[in-house]
Amino acid sequence: MLNIILTTTRPEAFKTFSEALSSDQEVNLRLVQSGAEALEAGRAPSVHLIVFDADLPDGSPLDLVQKLLAINAMVNTVVVSPLSDEEFHEQSEGLGVLGRLPQLPGPSDATDLLHKLRRVIGYSS
Repeated sequence: MLNIILTTTRPEAFKTFSEALSSDQEVNLRLVQSGAEALEAGRAPSVHLIVFDADLPDGSPLDLVQKLLAINAMVNTVVVSPLSDEEFHEQSEGLGVLGRLPQLPGPSDATDLLHKLRRVIGYSS
């Protein structure tokens, strides 16, 4: 089972993305609404991925990724960002972020993310 935490205060903006993730029988998706909740969830060794939305009430996504590294460096992260891939890479360099998502991710973003996550963690069903 792939345990994924989606951190956002905009669940409607992630509706099709969330539905695509949840449609995979091997995905357990949990929604939290703050960076603090995500960091607490990230303490569990069973969490494979945390998605941080761009506009959280308690910190920027890259600051939260940095805090997560101190808690559990084994958790993969993805950040929602309006930056270009090149700009995002520059800002997130050294944090081990798996990638970035657009402001309104859709089903194809979910499919791509699951493929990348499975490849990185060596997960096969």
